[in-house]
Amino acid sequence: MNGREQRAGSAGQEPRPAPAAAGEELTIGQERVVELLSYVVVNLVDHPQDVTIDVARSADRDLYRVKVHAEDLGKVIGKGGQTARALRTLLAAVSARTDQHIGLDIVE
Repeated sequence: MNGREQRAGSAGQEPRPAPAAAGEELTIGQERVVELLSYVVVNLVDHPQDVTIDVARSADRDLYRVKVHAEDLGKVIGKGGQTARALRTLLAAVSARTDQHIGLDIVE
């Protein structure tokens, strides 16, 4: 996977960046998106230590893949997908401000 992995500690801690892949650095805008997603997701789940966010870059957009503990998957997706839709709405607002094209995947 291209990009850099971000692992969030606990709800009260700042996310710690993992080592970057060879020669790959996140832009400031990507780091801010990772921080936003980390903050929201870590505060939703029961297992914040298991939250990771991977960034995959392609020519036309950045895909943020949020991995959570199996028991927390329902909390991040929400009833009828409401929470996932709200996360995508937040990312759409960021995308509009920064001219980035952003995608979101939530995986176990």
